[in-house]
Amino acid sequence: MDSSASSPQRYVICMKWGTKYGPEYVNRLHAMVKRHLTLDFQMVCLTDDSQGITPEVRCLPIPPLDLPPGSPERGWTKLVTFAEDLHGLRGTALFLDVDVVIVGSLDGFFEHPGRFLIIKDYDRFWNPGRITGNSSVYRFELGAHPDVLANFRQNFDTIRQRFRNEQSYLSDYMHRQGLLAYWPKAWCPSFKYNCIPTWPTNFWTEPFIPQDARVVIFHGECNPPDALAGRRNRRLRFIRPATWVAEHWHE
Repeated sequence: MDSSASSPQRYVICMKWGTKYGPEYVNRLHAMVKRHLTLDFQMVCLTDDSQGITPEVRCLPIPPLDLPPGSPERGWTKLVTFAEDLHGLRGTALFLDVDVVIVGSLDGFFEHPGRFLIIKDYDRFWNPGRITGNSSVYRFELGAHPDVLANFRQNFDTIRQRFRNEQSYLSDYMHRQGLLAYWPKAWCPSFKYNCIPTWPTNFWTEPFIPQDARVVIFHGECNPPDALAGRRNRRLRFIRPATWVAEHWHE
């Protein structure tokens, strides 16, 4: 969709590189966004291969991180979304990982107050001082935070020694800028931590969608096809098929 000239442009941005995820992930994500976002938007996929992606999604190259030769890039690539000029895009951007499953309204993700919003990362061992966010879903103004990327490029060696990944660095940087804010806790549950019934009920009860969930996050052990098939990549961690995935994760 295109916004009117009088309204600020809204973008939903995803990223796909390599061969781990096929074009169907982008196409299903786009279809879910259309079903759950009533506001005007344009969807953009930053990718190294646009083959098979629906023409409704605008595919653009992934900008280079511009790191020293031989430096590892995969764990940091999302930081290019904070470029001062991301292919000339201007407006509000909602970034979504391609392997999320959208189960509720997305309107609030554009309406919730804050200059930078991210998921509060899932903390199995309660630590009230932990600030790390999960970057499966974050919102920002395009071009408004070029210092995030500039600082990363200038101090890459120090940053990669201090931080495990981009979301740890990003959360710390935004926190020090006084900009870090989180989505309401119920909006973005973890499939692994919040949707699987506790032992031993997981043997006869299928995974569920928590109350008030809007975007279910898949990280670590399962992706949507695994959840749908009842597969988990850890021994002795049985799950039944999450049949509700098929109701949402489709074109």
